[in-house]
Amino acid sequence: MGATAAKNQDVIRRFTWVIASVNVHLEELRYFWAKALGISGPQWMIVMALYDLDRGDGVPVNAVSKKIHVDSSFVTTQSKLLEKKGFLRRKTSSEDARIVQMSLTDKTYKHLAGLAERQEALNEFIFAELNDKQLDDLNDTLTALKSRLEKAIVKVAADI
Repeated sequence: MGATAAKNQDVIRRFTWVIASVNVHLEELRYFWAKALGISGPQWMIVMALYDLDRGDGVPVNAVSKKIHVDSSFVTTQSKLLEKKGFLRRKTSSEDARIVQMSLTDKTYKHLAGLAERQEALNEFIFAELNDKQLDDLNDTLTALKSRLEKAIVKVAADI
């Protein structure tokens, strides 16, 4: 392997460790916000996915599972627990009984509104050194990387 290739591999290794570290810190933040609501970190992810995806008609389980990259049976189980705690509603679709539409309750929206100011302040702190253009560029770069990683997973799975 040439010097340039070795250097690139070193940069790639360092990058993957930084990304892994960022993921750990994001996970810690998720657990902090979840604890504030009295739910688990994965349940927080379901709530956030519903908050992002719901346009008033509810969101199917499979759309939430796709957004947070987990099996739909996990979302089903956790959403039932969230429903018991009053954080979301689950309703069978009138068009297809196999589809369950989920939506957040007013209680949940109130809880999230109560956290919004602290979340915004934290985001300002975290992203203070990036202007809007830099943040957009970083988002575009990471989105492209995510797409390549998804293709790489298919490629590795096919090779095994």
